[in-house]
Amino acid sequence: MDTITDRLYDRADFTAQPFPTAEYDNCTFTGCNFMRAELSGCRFISCTFTGCDLSMAQIVKTGFMDVRFADCRLLGLRFDTADAFGLAVSFTGAILDNAVFYGVKMRKTIFSNCRIHEVDFTDADLQQSSFSGCDLTGAIFDNTGLEKADMRGALHYTIDPEKNRIKKARFSIPEVVGLLTRYDIIVDA
Repeated sequence: MDTITDRLYDRADFTAQPFPTAEYDNCTFTGCNFMRAELSGCRFISCTFTGCDLSMAQIVKTGFMDVRFADCRLLGLRFDTADAFGLAVSFTGAILDNAVFYGVKMRKTIFSNCRIHEVDFTDADLQQSSFSGCDLTGAIFDNTGLEKADMRGALHYTIDPEKNRIKKARFSIPEVVGLLTRYDIIVDA
């Protein structure tokens, strides 16, 4: 596999031209369009994606090691098909609607000010992850490891404490009522 190092991609459209399968080391992608692009088998190491659209991209066995996504659209991305080895990503201001993290081990992942609607975190290991300022409307947490996770400032989540591991996780008021949804009770201020 070819290795591409320290390259800047600015406003490239990979829907019109195929994205070369390679190892990308310390590369920067700004304003690029990867919508429905075939990224399977690529490896991204210490790369940054800013303002890119990766919606519905194919990422089967794609490696993401120390990769940062800032202000990107990642609609429907299937992280459960990515290469689990060394998977380390962070998201700032990203739109992750309908993404899938089923069974993915992503400890200490930063989700900051992201829209995470209808995302599947079933069986994911998100220990010590942070969701500061994230909107988790409709996100599925089922048998999810959230030990020591930081949910302060997260909004619209519903987490069943009996079906998820939340020991020593941090929550803020009033959003913490999202832990009581399953009990169908009314909480007055």
